[in-house]
Amino acid sequence: MTLAPPVLSDPVLSIRSLVKEYRPGQPVLKDISLDFASRGVTAIIGPSGTGKSTLIRCINRLVDPTSGDILLGETNLAVLKGKALRLARRRIGMVFQEYNLVERLSVIENLLSGRLGYVSPVRAFFRKFPDGDIARAYELLDAVGLGADFATRRADKLSGGQRQRVGIARAIMQEPAVILADEPTSSLDPKTSVEIMELMAGLAKSRDIPIIINIHNVELAKRYANRIIGMTGGHVVFDGPPEALKKEHLSQIYGGEDWH
Repeated sequence: MTLAPPVLSDPVLSIRSLVKEYRPGQPVLKDISLDFASRGVTAIIGPSGTGKSTLIRCINRLVDPTSGDILLGETNLAVLKGKALRLARRRIGMVFQEYNLVERLSVIENLLSGRLGYVSPVRAFFRKFPDGDIARAYELLDAVGLGADFATRRADKLSGGQRQRVGIARAIMQEPAVILADEPTSSLDPKTSVEIMELMAGLAKSRDIPIIINIHNVELAKRYANRIIGMTGGHVVFDGPPEALKKEHLSQIYGGEDWH
């Protein structure tokens, strides 16, 4: 029932035999191997506790893998430490479920924090960013549907959808090779969730940035993703285009028969 994974000639990200155990002998991720293309939106679906968020967090090394390789281009993220890891993380944009903004800072300061890995510690401390970065931050405010009027607003004065737009813009400010999004719509109402997915899909296409999204909403995944990966029990059990995802696959991923 599982589709063969797509064959990619030049993947931007490759995962090989990835295992993650929080407790010895109890793996959450069980020998995961995946390739991700240099463009498009990939949605990872599956029940809670099946390892979707752990997979995302292993890629950006918020958690350390137990074994396996995570190749971003030629760089094996799984073995990096210290400065080498910090430098590699500049190439990975992250969009969080709970936005992860600095609440007391303005919108434009939150966007510019996406450039912290590219400026000296002194310039970062005093928030002295190059003019080009500032201009790009304003451009991205327009690109995510906010505009310059939002630049000086404090992050804690924004709605959930507005905060997520800032989080997406901040990720793009890094000029990443890939963007990871961990449940970016789960804290939002249905209308705003659609808007955020439309925004990310549009940015992935217009800016040629691959986006990997961990998401619970299957219909949103089918509507906006180019590829869907279905996980259950720490394994990948489906990998294919949205139109190939059928009721029987959803039953395998989530269990039960009540899928329509």
